[in-house]
Amino acid sequence: MPLRLASRLMALGLGLGTLPLAAQPQESSTCGPASVQEVLRPTAARPPAVSPVPPPPTAGDPPTGNDYRWQLRGTAYGWPRLDRWCVWVEPASGEAAAARWDRAWLDAVDAALASWGELVPIQRVSQPDHAQVRLLRRRPPLRGGRASHGRAELQLVVVQRQGQRQLEPQVVVSISPGQRPTAMQATALHELGHAFGLWGHSEVAGDAMAAVPGAHPVLELSPRDRATFLWLQQQPGLELAPPP
Repeated sequence: MPLRLASRLMALGLGLGTLPLAAQPQESSTCGPASVQEVLRPTAARPPAVSPVPPPPTAGDPPTGNDYRWQLRGTAYGWPRLDRWCVWVEPASGEAAAARWDRAWLDAVDAALASWGELVPIQRVSQPDHAQVRLLRRRPPLRGGRASHGRAELQLVVVQRQGQRQLEPQVVVSISPGQRPTAMQATALHELGHAFGLWGHSEVAGDAMAAVPGAHPVLELSPRDRATFLWLQQQPGLELAPPP
């Protein structure tokens, strides 16, 4: 059974731009249908890095540095990142009574995708089986008796895509519609950070990837969020054969 990673990383233990929601997604050759051949266990690990990872701050000291790369965890097969992501967003239900709430949810998700799209190419797709990231309009089920407004769950899958056999991260992101619009956007921004490879948390409340939210929803990526993500994008991605 594949190990799934929640937004709090309990399971691990431890773009340019997006298309407008009203537009019909135009599928690129990199986002064609993917046939899943095998599911691998994304065992927590710290893969090799091409640039150094500083030691974490001493307990009790204030956070230092321009990023929080030491908080990230990868898998035994490498860092679960991609140079380009194919993303499917659950469409509106079509029910008149839910139209207002569906629109608010879609607007929040679209805004969060646009923020991440400044750092990595994101292709919206019309079919869920074409995507590496699937966003669902639902409240995540209780986990350990605890409720949450958002959750990202990771699998590593061997797929056949465009005639090539490759290892990909596939992530299901659940965002609860039962929140204020700004809270939904902040939740989506945080959970998409996990989906795009930031499997860890910042210790600073003003960062989108903060472990503990601050008094106000974070609607934009901080300089530390950006620096951490750009560091991740310089690291090697997943490989079918795990490192020795």
